[in-house]
Amino acid sequence: MKPAKGKAKVKVTASGKKVSYGQAGAAKDGGPRVRPGSSKGDSYCARSAGQMRDNPKAAADPNSPLRLSRKRWKCKGERSEA
Repeated sequence: MKPAKGKAKVKVTASGKKVSYGQAGAAKDGGPRVRPGSSKGDSYCARSAGQMRDNPKAAADPNSPLRLSRKRWKCKGERSEA
């Protein structure tokens, strides 16, 4: 199954709903865009932690794009762990 245009991954929930999440493409150096444990990862996790506070509905849903992206970045609070 293909994710929506511009998205990297797709998850099909138990109810059959398709959830696309994550930025598609590669980094400038050709490596993966998502690098947990990096300073870029820490920045993403800090920024998305604010989104979790501002959007309690998305924060409560384990299949929201926000939660799925934070899982991919291995976010623990406002830090990204390798």
